[in-house]
Amino acid sequence: MIRYLLLVGFIICTITNPNVPKTSKYFDIVLKDKIVGSLKVSRSTKDSTTYYNSTTSIKTRLIKNIEVDYKYDVVFDNMMLKKADVQITVNDKPHAETTTLWKEGYYQVLKNSNEEITLMEPIDYTTILLYFKEPVDIDRCYSEQDGSLNHIISLGDHTYKKINAKGKENTYHYKNGVLTNAVIDGGILSFNMIAREF
Repeated sequence: MIRYLLLVGFIICTITNPNVPKTSKYFDIVLKDKIVGSLKVSRSTKDSTTYYNSTTSIKTRLIKNIEVDYKYDVVFDNMMLKKADVQITVNDKPHAETTTLWKEGYYQVLKNSNEEITLMEPIDYTTILLYFKEPVDIDRCYSEQDGSLNHIISLGDHTYKKINAKGKENTYHYKNGVLTNAVIDGGILSFNMIAREF
């Protein structure tokens, strides 16, 4: 009888608790057939709010040793972007930061704490979602890093090209709706990104 009550209690808590456990995905960063870094992206949901976090660390040698770190913190509420903060450091020094914040009817976008852009339309698909949701029937996404809308072009066979405002292209490959690999033009470095599991 006690087991039955515990089971019923567990089921009720599970059904009525809209919190979703944290989901994390891991990717290797590959440059010239050598793993030079890693990316971890996570998603968690509490009530109607979904939190996305991504950290990327790349260490390689071009002319000299270079370490590039990307950090994304993105929040959606009711499937609409509410806040995004992207920080990029190069050799432990700030390189770029872009903050996007929903302000009752528009987005305020700050680049490097001074250049301000205003976007009026709601955003429901951003770059970080490419890690979790194949962009089927989606033709644009918001770049949290650039603070701009990017075009997405389906190339067929679950492959998509994302073109940013400066014309740089990233290509994303999916299998059964899951991102398996991508070719990324990261600005400072261009690299391949390969899922550890898919």
